[in-house]
Amino acid sequence: MTPLRLLPWTTPEGKPCYLSTDNDESMLSLLADDVEEAQLHSGEQVLAGARAVLADTKSGERAVRFALTRATESLSDVLRIAASRGARIQTTDCRGE
Repeated sequence: MTPLRLLPWTTPEGKPCYLSTDNDESMLSLLADDVEEAQLHSGEQVLAGARAVLADTKSGERAVRFALTRATESLSDVLRIAASRGARIQTTDCRGE
């Protein structure tokens, strides 16, 4: 049985989405890879922005709250990506590949 891949998006209700395929080159697999790459790139930009806000002693509460909100969204994305990739690594290791 092919393990399910946790996808980098959720349903409109916030529930996780999974993909069952034995083809890492399928259209949906490649789309998920692209979305993960975009989320990681966005996370890098959010981190840079948050660092800039925190380094500016004149940053107001709104700027700090905005930076923290975006940072928590990005962290959530990164943790989902890590969980998805970690599960795929463990499955690969179990097969002895």
